[in-house]
Amino acid sequence: MKRNFSFAVCALAYLFGGTVSMLLSANLPVVVRELSAATTSEAELADISAYLNAGFLYGWMLGGLLLGIVSDKIGRVRTLAFATALYGLFTCLVFFVHDWHTLLLFRFLAGFGVGGVLLVSTVYISEIWDVDNRAVILGILAVAFPVGIVLSGAMTAGFSHWRQGFSLGFIPLMLAGVIWFLLPESTAWQETKHPNKQERSLWPLLLAPEHRRNLVLGSIIYGAVLIGLWGLFSWIPTWVQGLLQGISDGQAERGLSMMLLGLGGIVGGMFSGLLMRNWGSRTTLLFTFSGLIGICGLLFLTNSGFSRIIYVEMALLAMFFGISQGALSGYVPALFPAEIRATATGVCFNICRFFTATAVFFVGTLVHLLGGFSNALLTFALAFVIALAAAWYSPETETAS
Repeated sequence: MKRNFSFAVCALAYLFGGTVSMLLSANLPVVVRELSAATTSEAELADISAYLNAGFLYGWMLGGLLLGIVSDKIGRVRTLAFATALYGLFTCLVFFVHDWHTLLLFRFLAGFGVGGVLLVSTVYISEIWDVDNRAVILGILAVAFPVGIVLSGAMTAGFSHWRQGFSLGFIPLMLAGVIWFLLPESTAWQETKHPNKQERSLWPLLLAPEHRRNLVLGSIIYGAVLIGLWGLFSWIPTWVQGLLQGISDGQAERGLSMMLLGLGGIVGGMFSGLLMRNWGSRTTLLFTFSGLIGICGLLFLTNSGFSRIIYVEMALLAMFFGISQGALSGYVPALFPAEIRATATGVCFNICRFFTATAVFFVGTLVHLLGGFSNALLTFALAFVIALAAAWYSPETETAS
């Protein structure tokens, strides 16, 4: 019973992390215009949008790296509670911002918290769950993130003003208290701190020959997927707006796009655990990355104007993203022993996030160089080619124990 309760709380923290992550992207054209001076040019507005997207991802990167180390030192539960409170607080504060510079700071700090939540909750659930069903339950946990994306789209379409949506930060603030006081600590982590167990130095152990190859492969695969995911998801609403060519104000289309991206991710995440269990980790990853490459070509090479078929193609793209996130949530922690699991997983999940944020930042430049958003976003399919190549050399794993 306690295990199910712990999963439910972690899933909610994960879910609202997804909402917080995409809520600004869904409203980006409107937010940037409102918080900028009336004389700001279109090129400057694009740069500000890039700063805001990149700032959140830089915060996510640092949070995932640093809070993974912290959780190996002080425990999963306390670290998870802190990270949840952090992103909740700085989401609430967005309601009061009056300039984009302050918004950039708040988004950076919210990203720091989200990065910690997604990492530590994944490691925590992998340690408290039975090995036989671990891949499935981690796939279900990963589904919470696209559920949050759906919520961000619904809030965009349903609220009269973008500020209202950020008031949801009060929910993760309350969840942080539940985590701190009611969730039991991971037994696997507690055993690493047993008085009779010799504690080895973290970083030499992490970089030992038996772990180094997995660290490199895990970082390449997850990092490449992140570059593709954020390069596309952060800018697809803006791409949709451009395809409308003044037909409408785009609010409903952007909101529905985010909802479909989330719904597709939910379906993919639900299947990811079953695919991992029946096909194995390596085959699942190869299948997923091949699908992402093909659908990116379909979406960005065949649509020069807006039509409803775009909704179907975006949902398919998101479904394969969902499979990748669910599969990698089980795969990467399984590469490492418990005493370094959060740190190693944090490195794999976040070391390439710097390049992710930088790539997202330069989308505006790519638009000018390549002649439009479609060509610029299509270049992110190259990230999935890299992930496919790395997965070819990746080891088959059991779920973490």
